[in-house]
Amino acid sequence: MSLKKYIEIIGGMVPLKSRVLDLGCGDGLFLEYLIKERNCSGYGIELDDANVLACIKRGVNVLQLNLEEGLNLFEDQSFDVVLQIDTLQNIKNAETMLTETTRVGKVGLVTFPNFAHWPNRLSVLKGRMPVTKHLPFQWYDTPNIRVATFDDFYNLATKKKLKVIEAFGLQNENKIKYFKNLMASKAVFKVTNL
Repeated sequence: MSLKKYIEIIGGMVPLKSRVLDLGCGDGLFLEYLIKERNCSGYGIELDDANVLACIKRGVNVLQLNLEEGLNLFEDQSFDVVLQIDTLQNIKNAETMLTETTRVGKVGLVTFPNFAHWPNRLSVLKGRMPVTKHLPFQWYDTPNIRVATFDDFYNLATKKKLKVIEAFGLQNENKIKYFKNLMASKAVFKVTNL
């Protein structure tokens, strides 16, 4: 799937004129899209110096913070949408960050590589960790400190008393609604507090 199409699909889930917090915003490309195309406002949070500079060059408001330290500087329901676009798998305190996401945002939008996608399963059956477009690193140099599946996330959402508003998978440029755990390389969830 092209980056542009991915941004359009996920960006389309963010209501127009939303106040957005993008956790692990990278170079700010996604937040820039939301500002220009969806008339949104908000902030990105990023730790990497080069990415913070890239955000500034794009005109994206960015705070250089370590997500592992939490979101204590934000009040409850400060944002309409809090984004965790491909960050959950890189965070040590993923459970706490999911709680914080739905505390500071009315809605959380979370995406991550689906480890249960059939090519990944096949790699594991062959005795190897998967290396794919969405999991592009070798086991010894990956920034991913955890892997998850659709079912894993549903279980965590239930444990944290979150309501899953919408869930689907992405494979190439297609939304996958059925057999997501098997057929989708990317998991997409929209959640809120019960």
